[in-house]
Amino acid sequence: MTPLNNKRILLGVTGSIACYKAADLASKLRQAGAEVDVILTSAATQFITPLTFQSVTGRRAYVDADLWGSEGHVLHISLAKEADLLVVAPATANTLAKLAHGIADNLLALAAVACESPLLIAPAMDGGMYHHAATQANIETLKKRGAVIVGPEEGHLASGLRMVGRMTEPAELLGHIRQTLARGGPLAGKHVVVSAGGTQEPIDPVRFIANRSSGKQGYALAQAALDLGATVTLVSGPTALAAPVGATRVDVRTAGEMLTAVLEYSRGADALVMAAAVADFRPEQIAEHKIKKGGDAPVIKLAHTADVLKEVAAQKNGRPKVMVGFAAESRDLVENAEKKLTSKGLDLIVANDVSAADAGFEVDTNRVTLLFADGSKEDLPLMGKDEMAAVILQRVAGLLK
Repeated sequence: MTPLNNKRILLGVTGSIACYKAADLASKLRQAGAEVDVILTSAATQFITPLTFQSVTGRRAYVDADLWGSEGHVLHISLAKEADLLVVAPATANTLAKLAHGIADNLLALAAVACESPLLIAPAMDGGMYHHAATQANIETLKKRGAVIVGPEEGHLASGLRMVGRMTEPAELLGHIRQTLARGGPLAGKHVVVSAGGTQEPIDPVRFIANRSSGKQGYALAQAALDLGATVTLVSGPTALAAPVGATRVDVRTAGEMLTAVLEYSRGADALVMAAAVADFRPEQIAEHKIKKGGDAPVIKLAHTADVLKEVAAQKNGRPKVMVGFAAESRDLVENAEKKLTSKGLDLIVANDVSAADAGFEVDTNRVTLLFADGSKEDLPLMGKDEMAAVILQRVAGLLK
């Protein structure tokens, strides 16, 4: 379950070449479980057809002519009242002015005036228009009323200029929409720190000791916390993954850096979900220069790294209210996880068998056992890491109550 499931999104599309991005956004919203109603302004229909949106949403798309049809006297009201969120993307300078001043001279503007749901706007316009004093004043007016303004970005514009004015990409907009709908969730007002990914312990300037962690489960946990309304700090080891929209990402490399960051950001946090695969060992000494291949193979002496969760638990005044650990095991899964649960003073530990081909590292699915401090246990079947993360964060929300 995500904040988009079964939500009604009213998507307003205005006259910009960025209309093609709006079609992609509508498709992504539908795939995420939302019902999407689309209103196109007359100018928008010069760039894209209603049929395009009907094809990706499975629902009728509306234009100004529909205002004067058999449903004309109530259409804008019904669309507005049924919407959980009004999104205007792309929003031209002209439409921003109408929204700011309540000018209701087309179907979209009428629906916007009637809509009491949150408003998210993704501006798009050509060279210099965004920085015009009138546009900036209109944006400030809308922000003061609670509208969420996303973008625009700097880039190549239709005129050939490279300036601020490009509509934010649909994938990022989807994250902002998700975050807007999550307001007031069960973790609203809570600060959740999530660690993710593996660490890299350098041998020399070129080589390092690492593990197979991709960070997928940790990043999914950060998104799940955001979906429940939390403020999220994501402490991440090296990974190619993009942080979820709304999370504050803190990049670290080594176990030592992970320890420092987690101690700092979890101090006084409501929950710490320690999903990172932190190295247990590091080279005792790091070679100043690259170790050459010739001659005998080097002998690398290892030293223990600090136990991050134990260090966090030892904080006298800054221990998070709820601490969650992960036990990636290849044998004696439950037995080893129970030992970690007790020795590290955890409220919950997530135990997974990383020797399974369909769970653990580098795959999109996981199968885990949840062990709680009160002795209870919950076995979760094979499921996607996003689904798994949602279940785990629901349990965290329960523990915080």
